[in-house]
Amino acid sequence: MMKLYFYGAARSVTGANYLLEIGSGKKKTKILIDCGLSQGSRMAEKENYKNFPYDPKEIQALLVTHAHIDHTGRIPKLYRDGFRGKIYGTPPTLDFAKLLLLDSEHIIREEAEKQKLEPLYAVEDIEGASGLFEGVGYHKKIEINPGIIVEFFDAGHILGSSIIRINAEGKTIVFSGDLGNPPTPLLAPTEFIDRADYVVIESAYGDRLHEDRKRRREILEEAIEYTIGKGGTIMVPAFAMERTQELLYELNNLVENKLIPAIPIFLDSPLAINATAIYKKYPEYYGKEAKHLSASDEIFDFPNLKFTLLTEDSKKINNIPAPKIIIAGSGMSTAGRILHHERRYLPDPNSTLLIIGYQTSDSLGRRILDGEKEVRILGESVSVRCRVKAIGGYSAHADQAGLKNWISRIKQPKKVFVVQGEEAAELALQKIIKEELAIGAEAPKMGDQYSL
Repeated sequence: MMKLYFYGAARSVTGANYLLEIGSGKKKTKILIDCGLSQGSRMAEKENYKNFPYDPKEIQALLVTHAHIDHTGRIPKLYRDGFRGKIYGTPPTLDFAKLLLLDSEHIIREEAEKQKLEPLYAVEDIEGASGLFEGVGYHKKIEINPGIIVEFFDAGHILGSSIIRINAEGKTIVFSGDLGNPPTPLLAPTEFIDRADYVVIESAYGDRLHEDRKRRREILEEAIEYTIGKGGTIMVPAFAMERTQELLYELNNLVENKLIPAIPIFLDSPLAINATAIYKKYPEYYGKEAKHLSASDEIFDFPNLKFTLLTEDSKKINNIPAPKIIIAGSGMSTAGRILHHERRYLPDPNSTLLIIGYQTSDSLGRRILDGEKEVRILGESVSVRCRVKAIGGYSAHADQAGLKNWISRIKQPKKVFVVQGEEAAELALQKIIKEELAIGAEAPKMGDQYSL
């Protein structure tokens, strides 16, 4: 007997958390796939404080698709509540996960103090959980319990990200995690799975198509040249992992080939700086192009690039005259140093806010992208007069066509479960899978369970 429970990212993008029960009675095995933080609104944040709808002490293993906080952010709470099983993921995923959790801890603590709540977890919970980490390379099969075989495949989303396949009781179930958006120079292409009985697939862009991936460098170059011509500042709210490193890779190309003028470029994010150090640690996980280039060139360093770890160095960026480029977290403008730069430069009609990542509904980044002309930042009302430009080609997620192509390569699945998208995106992808691919598909709601 096999049962699948949807306890997160069902009819929503964030908070991935799925429970798979295999067997019955005393021989029952309980496996979690991801344990993420809900993000994007006050209501979502309140969800994180609720008790888990299962006993963490009964979970034998947690399988982590990748390190983004919406897939890992409640792992320390899981540990605090009694989980002591193994936590499996690729080595880069586990390194990134600890880095991101430690970075999030102080934000969560400060927010809890404002709301007069007990913090979701503490540093000792992160340390305790990381003591349960066990790194697994791609295509290395592991046996969770007798007859339960797990294998990780490259999802091409961020460095070390995984698609997870579980074989048990003569059935195969696949969890896509977040699927990548190839081609990307840093990563290998997303792997295809040839066969599965059941598939859980993400749908962040289930109702949209990206711009031509090959044109994104041209769009980036145009945005930089336009703003330089105006004498303005380019602000890039960047996710610390993958988008930042991909952007540095592209800027390295533009600078070294003299395709853009020499101007100061600041990576103003301690988290992104530390994440970049982890990227340097795992070149064997790079794609072919990046492996080749990294053998002869420092792909994350180039003239005029400055790393600002310290707060006082970040403040000094204000003294540097425009034009300049500032890359800072957070990627949805919900926290971090980007808020200070946005407060300063959003009212400047000569400047550009360059959005290169997914923005959840209700996030500040999404509101600006949707055209709001007045926003509140750090307690102040700020006018949005700058140019706002989005480059979807930098998305680390597969778009609708990519998702359809990936699922179409799996032979005769009995059912596909569509998750990790806003409701409209999930339902759009569900419809395509049912009507165009003739495969049974569901878009589960929170708490739904299925017998497989």
